[in-house]
Amino acid sequence: MNDGDPEGEPGRVGGAGVEIEGTVLAVLPQALYRVAIDGGRNSGGREVQAHAASGPRVNFIRLLVGDRVLVELAPRDRGRGRVLRRLPRA
Repeated sequence: MNDGDPEGEPGRVGGAGVEIEGTVLAVLPQALYRVAIDGGRNSGGREVQAHAASGPRVNFIRLLVGDRVLVELAPRDRGRGRVLRRLPRA
């Protein structure tokens, strides 16, 4: 239960992360991915390192280079995040 905590879910440090779309650039060892953040005012062609959230990992969704994904950036370190889900191909 949240009990009106403005910082987000209980047990989490800081506020909720920012969800943003990106494209997988590289599959790294230990279930890590390098993701290019899609255009936006503040993206500037940034790349972040992300791991698969528990949903894709439990359901064994394999991410490949070029897949479009939804990434939640960490509140304290905007260079790291987690892949929430794979987006449909356009």
